[in-house]
Amino acid sequence: MRVVAKSSLVKFWSQPGHADSQGALQSWYDETIKADWKSPQNIKDQYCSASICAGNRVVFNIAGNKYQLVVEMQYRAGIAWVEFVGTHARYDQFNVETVNEY
Repeated sequence: MRVVAKSSLVKFWSQPGHADSQGALQSWYDETIKADWKSPQNIKDQYCSASICAGNRVVFNIAGNKYQLVVEMQYRAGIAWVEFVGTHARYDQFNVETVNEY
């Protein structure tokens, strides 16, 4: 998969108080660029805690569910678009199907 907006991940983990997300986000990125996800089930096979949502959105739990990562998948094109990364409290404030912070 090609991950669009890795800079959003770096920006997030570089913020004060979020440095503990760096290892988990970097691991997610490294695993995703090697993945060949053709369907939501492929993601669930690798990340059983991932939430598959409408609009080809997937929510990944990061750092023991302390953070959420929302990605819009374009399976045919092999692209994972980072739409949001943030705290669980911030994640609870929006609609996962429409969020686009990056």
